[in-house]
Amino acid sequence: MSKQYFVIGEIRDGKLRQVSLEALQAARLLAEDKSHIHAILIGKQLDEITNEFAAYVSSQLFVVEDDSLASYSAELYSSAISNVIGQQDAVIILGHTAIGRDLAPQLAAKLNAGQISDVTAIEGQTFIRPIYAGKAFEKKKFTDEGTQIITIRPNNIPIAEQAASPASIEKVSFSAPSDLRAIVKDIVRKASGKVDLAEAKVVVSGGRGVKSVEGFKPLEQLAEVLGGAVGASRGACDAGYCDYSLQIGQTGKVVTPILYIACGISGAIQHLAGMSQSKVIIAINKDPEAPIFKVADYGIVGDLFEVVPILTEELSAAKQV
Repeated sequence: MSKQYFVIGEIRDGKLRQVSLEALQAARLLAEDKSHIHAILIGKQLDEITNEFAAYVSSQLFVVEDDSLASYSAELYSSAISNVIGQQDAVIILGHTAIGRDLAPQLAAKLNAGQISDVTAIEGQTFIRPIYAGKAFEKKKFTDEGTQIITIRPNNIPIAEQAASPASIEKVSFSAPSDLRAIVKDIVRKASGKVDLAEAKVVVSGGRGVKSVEGFKPLEQLAEVLGGAVGASRGACDAGYCDYSLQIGQTGKVVTPILYIACGISGAIQHLAGMSQSKVIIAINKDPEAPIFKVADYGIVGDLFEVVPILTEELSAAKQV
């Protein structure tokens, strides 16, 4: 029997995340028979998102709705997914996001599956992923034909095009287990940017060079003009200039935007691990010897508080033309 592919749709703030469509394209690159590509949506009140996602899925879209699934829980979501997949060997693909990084190992343990994480490219049945803070890449393959789990780094694999015809939708009943070890009561967000940092095409980041909470305002203005998101180095977060939810780096978020603008960031290896695979990197720093210039495509030696407002003004004027 041919292996079935299941893409896990991820929802954030009531919207389908872009990485879900990238994961779907990954499935198309891997599957010989596109009719074996399915998807799973989990949550509550999913009618609108279901119709949106179904337009891209080749075969079946399984929708698991229950009040207990309104908020993400690795225990509940892994149970819902395993209920859909059953005992068959399958390939499960999801985004390498905060949820994906948490959910994938839980699924791997539950389904006795192999796992390859943080994939940035696919060649045949070979998966490419960065190592050593993006300084090198490794190629990996599954050696077992059982269930396989893959997480895809956002902004690296193209978005899937719509399918020739919408997928058939199958509602799957679900009841929360009575022996749950944890229950999500509420979620409080400290930062809620207009653009999702993990999927932003443009990221403007600040380091210790921003000097204060107020120092991030010019960066926010530049990001708004570019339709991007604001990020930060660990140094800026440790100094209390911004919330840790904005942290980019080895212990923060990993981003791969088309354009990354580093403002007042020295370029420590910890930070480079989270952004070195950006398509174009612009560094703004007063220190001409700052390590960030070694990875930057373009460098501006100057005071960010002088440079950034000029960039914002010029770009804003250019958009009006």
